Amino acid sequence: MINLKGKNAIITADRRNWTSVLAKALSDAGVNITVAGSKNSDKSEAVDAVIESGGNANSIDCDLTDPKDIKNMIEETISSVGQIHILVNNAHIPFGKPFLEISHEEWDLMFDFNVRSIFLCCQLVGKHMIENKSGRIINMTSGLAERGLVNTVADCANHGAVKQLTAALALEWATQGIRVNAIGAGWMKFKKNSKETTRTQLERFIPSRRMGHPSDLSGLLRYLASDQSDFITGQTIHVDGGALAHA
Repeated sequence: MINLKGKNAIITADRRNWTSVLAKALSDAGVNITVAGSKNSDKSEAVDAVIESGGNANSIDCDLTDPKDIKNMIEETISSVGQIHILVNNAHIPFGKPFLEISHEEWDLMFDFNVRSIFLCCQLVGKHMIENKSGRIINMTSGLAERGLVNTVADCANHGAVKQLTAALALEWATQGIRVNAIGAGWMKFKKNSKETTRTQLERFIPSRRMGHPSDLSGLLRYLASDQSDFITGQTIHVDGGALAHA
């Protein structure tokens, strides 16, 4: 087990129910967790999961597309726990729709929540990290950063932007003690043992012959959050059961 005792992390929340798994993964390694997101996100469930397992966590209501809200969230976090060592940009809205049917409003909403939020969190939390000459930023993305898929133009464009933001920002801050990486999640289902017969064909496509679970991301998340990954930056590492090997 990687020991991250005494480290403090901010994790952004959405509605995919991944946040509790990722928060607990870091908490189990000793990290103090702050979960930021809207009132409708899964941040409360994440805090409960951490506390129930004996960890330390709190939540902050935050509009992740509003720089003022994010600044307030950062100030509250620093006031509560001190230095921010780890930022996990987990918040994402999945979206599938034929390209010609996507409205301008939907396109803007997707980029606001899925890309602008990461830009703002990286910029504002990163400023604090640079002042301390240390930090780990982990952006959650998916295989859609690498490959296209029918009816997912907006989502693919979002993930592609996150991959490039990760690579370029890692280069810019490499001498500042900041490591910026991304985790590309494969096809996931939250319940490990749930029977989803409509996805049987998809599971046959995955070399590992199963859908993933957010817990499959835990080991890599802890590693990228630790000093053991100090020589790794600018990378998008995919946890997908081998799916991208088909590309």
